[in-house]
Amino acid sequence: MEPKIKQSPTIPIGENIRRIRLEKGMGQTELVRQIQLLGVPLTRESLVKMERGIQHISAVQLRAIRDVLQTTYDALLAEKS
Repeated sequence: MEPKIKQSPTIPIGENIRRIRLEKGMGQTELVRQIQLLGVPLTRESLVKMERGIQHISAVQLRAIRDVLQTTYDALLAEKS
């Protein structure tokens, strides 16, 4: 089983994903499509739950999100200000 990264109130990974995705002008469907092209299983419904902070993220999914959004782990794991 793939290890999951639990989101926390102080490190809102889902909010960070959404913010970065919107800054890049990318929709959820496009992000999911590009992640799937990398061979990482992800549905739009799962992404919605991740962005809302109600679904854990696997390490493989986080790496794919980082790569597709061309961002860093620091940006994805930034603490809430």
